[in-house]
Amino acid sequence: MNAVMDTLHGFGVSSTQYLQTHYKDAQGWFLFVSFAADLRNTFFIFFPIWFHLKESVGIKLIWVAVIGDWLNLNVHTGGSMRLLTTSTVRLSPLNPSGHAMGAAGVYYTLVTSILAIMLSKEKKTSSKGLYLRGSLWTLFWTVQVCVCLSRVFIAAHFPHQVFAGVISGMVVAEAFNRQKWIYSASLKNYFNITLFLLSFAVALYLLLKALGVDLLWTLEKAQRWCVNPAWVHLDTTPFASLLRNMGTLFGLGLGLHSPLYTESKKSSSAQVRIAFIIASLSLLHLFDTIKPPTHTAALFYLLSFCKSATVPLVTVSIIPYCMSGALGLQSKKQL
Repeated sequence: MNAVMDTLHGFGVSSTQYLQTHYKDAQGWFLFVSFAADLRNTFFIFFPIWFHLKESVGIKLIWVAVIGDWLNLNVHTGGSMRLLTTSTVRLSPLNPSGHAMGAAGVYYTLVTSILAIMLSKEKKTSSKGLYLRGSLWTLFWTVQVCVCLSRVFIAAHFPHQVFAGVISGMVVAEAFNRQKWIYSASLKNYFNITLFLLSFAVALYLLLKALGVDLLWTLEKAQRWCVNPAWVHLDTTPFASLLRNMGTLFGLGLGLHSPLYTESKKSSSAQVRIAFIIASLSLLHLFDTIKPPTHTAALFYLLSFCKSATVPLVTVSIIPYCMSGALGLQSKKQL
């Protein structure tokens, strides 16, 4: 087994060296791809757009992203520190690649959802269906290849880790394609699932720590040896990711069961939905610039949970309700 892993790691190092040597001019592109593949963009961009276009797709995106990342965090028995730039120390697990897994899960969900919507009345063998399938799946695999190459290029992952991430992400997305209960889950279900996922992850951490395995060992090392402690970002730790995900899932449940959401559903015209999308993206962009203070870890994690919960809550209920009221009032004035 050690020989196999040594071979994989040796191939990984060679792959990184090859990419960095022969494609060094593409560094900006690879860094952009890694940024674009971050799950943050699913919550702040894809979800607001798709929730207002097709509610079920938006809901499924959140479940796939959150559960996929939760599984990714819990399959690790350790963390790893890596220096990506001169000003940022990231602390996160390595195998499988979270970026590759997240991108595969999210884009697989989008592709299969678009195909289901566009081809619901088309024959599977029709020329339109074949063309659309071919185009979307080509785009899907193009994105996955770019994400995988970007993670190998910046030495964040080995090739086998990004490959495992892509396969894992597709499996999670396909599993949720078959789940219908997520669209009618009660607030109690959201609360219980959030509590279970959070408790399980914390219990696993405590168990491993009792056995002598500290998953946050990289944080202490980085804070001790990093030239500038400010470069050690708490938002890249496993706990930060866990609380962001749990906050997002719980916030979705709050939004879907809010009285404001019930009222806002009365407005369903295309123009109104586009207005919802623009307002959601604009407000969330401003909201994303607010960074929780990092001087106290406990406070940072708590505020990260609350901030993440606010994102779907605002998108699902608050913005549609406020804009529906404003548009309704404007219509009355015109009459």
